[in-house]
Amino acid sequence: MNIHIVCIGKLKEKYWQDAAAEYIKRLSRFCKLSVTELSESKSDSKEEESEEILGHIPKGSYVIALDIGGKRLSSEGFAEKISELALSGSSDICFIIGGSNGFDDRVRKTADMRLSFSDFTFPHQLMRVILLEQIYRAFKIINNEKYHK
Repeated sequence: MNIHIVCIGKLKEKYWQDAAAEYIKRLSRFCKLSVTELSESKSDSKEEESEEILGHIPKGSYVIALDIGGKRLSSEGFAEKISELALSGSSDICFIIGGSNGFDDRVRKTADMRLSFSDFTFPHQLMRVILLEQIYRAFKIINNEKYHK
């Protein structure tokens, strides 16, 4: 399975970089993972950032946009979704994380699924680490492997 993360902004602080690197390393035994970091708009334009995002979604990917208004899943439900996609032949999943202003409706309309982790708004750097952890947890669940709760 190929997992792509298309996101606005870089992980600036070392602690975010270290956390992301740890989950990327753990995920390497379950999937091929790529992260595309796009520049934040200098004018804080979510339209500009959305245009960049749309241009970097790998063709043929099942697109999941992280969106506060999206569907909520438990960790088990998320694992089930990833498993269903794999079984249905969707071997490429692309997750989208917008910038601090989110993204516009073009991204929402392009997405096959909108996923919400909470009603809270998280900094996009933290959200990337949370997403990586949940993808890792999903693969542990799918493979019936123990993982802390």
